[in-house]
Amino acid sequence: MAIARKRQVSLVDTKYYHCISRCVRRAFLCGEDHFTGKSYEHRRGWVKDKLLELATVFCIDICAYAVMSNHTHLVLYVDDKKANRLNDKAIIIRWQKLCKGTVLTQKYIQGEKLSKAELIFFNKTVKEYRERLSSISWFMRLLNENIARRANKEDNCTGRFWEGRFTSQALLDEAALAACMAYVDLNPIRAKMANTPEESDHTSVQVRLICAKEGKQPKQLLRFAGMPRQIMPKGLPFELKSYLELVELTGRCIREDKRGYIESTHLPLLDRVNISPENWLKLTAQFTRVFHGAVGRPSSQASYCENLNRKRRANISNCEKLIA
Repeated sequence: MAIARKRQVSLVDTKYYHCISRCVRRAFLCGEDHFTGKSYEHRRGWVKDKLLELATVFCIDICAYAVMSNHTHLVLYVDDKKANRLNDKAIIIRWQKLCKGTVLTQKYIQGEKLSKAELIFFNKTVKEYRERLSSISWFMRLLNENIARRANKEDNCTGRFWEGRFTSQALLDEAALAACMAYVDLNPIRAKMANTPEESDHTSVQVRLICAKEGKQPKQLLRFAGMPRQIMPKGLPFELKSYLELVELTGRCIREDKRGYIESTHLPLLDRVNISPENWLKLTAQFTRVFHGAVGRPSSQASYCENLNRKRRANISNCEKLIA
């Protein structure tokens, strides 16, 4: 039985979530339809552009993404603290970049004075918008609705474009986060859509590599902040160089004709998150097969389930084997 979204997201335990949306049609989300010969490759650009646009409005950062032929992978960071810091005007301006808003919010932005009765309804609306701007459900809803409408218009049809609501996984610790990001970034290589990370179009790793050549990090993605420390800035808790090296080496190791291995020089990132080279390969090759719910060490699972009042800990045996 599907678990309600509110029983999957616990920002007390983690701000990181892996989200997947799958297309329902034979014609695919993008790529080429072998039956008609028509190419839908341009739709990958639709997804990427809308995704990056939403990230500038929502208080949600993109850690990793990959737009595949019939599904999309996202790793998101929910910055609820930022949503709470923004003043009412900033919240309204952000939301009205996406939707019309209400008569009261439009009056407020135009500088018109609101009566006491109007202020009651206005404050309620602002609170609702503030919650939406840090909601994964609203982020994915506006992303998928936009793509579905454009695809339906292009195909001159109606009906479902996506299988259903997106699926999400909580990433409870650094080990789960690193493994999931690498899994997402290496999706095109495993699907034989690309040979190297830099050739993997419509992925976060390609964008990061382009910027890394100039010694920069892309503004549209969550930055790598380096090793965890006492005063930790916002960002991914890894070194960018170590992560990119890890993705490159992992991509070389995943081979169909022989068992993959990581050379004797273990990368610092693997040592720090305490994953063996053999288990790392299994994680990055079969992440969604091995895990079907929240991912993290047993101790992280216990806290997560307690905060969401869930009795059963999903994936516990695999978590013990792979991220112990």
